[in-house]
Amino acid sequence: MQSTQLPPLGALIAFEAAAEYGSFASAAKKLFITPAAISQKIQVLEQHLGVVLFDRSKMGVKLTRVGQSYLVFVHEGLERIRLGQQQIKQF
Repeated sequence: MQSTQLPPLGALIAFEAAAEYGSFASAAKKLFITPAAISQKIQVLEQHLGVVLFDRSKMGVKLTRVGQSYLVFVHEGLERIRLGQQQIKQF
């Protein structure tokens, strides 16, 4: 089901971390949650978008082509939020 509504922020953060580490387990350690929670957040995101973002194997996870493309936008968006947060700390 494709939607113009934004997905949950936690799902986007989990997606960025899993893409960075190539592993749900490593992403989970970074975010202090379980690998199952990462997997669930990724599934929510994939269902929200109506696409598969990762190829899953016993060796880990690898972004699909659409996942690679989406990561560019997610990373840019999250970075802008991080920069905004730094800006407001100056007030």
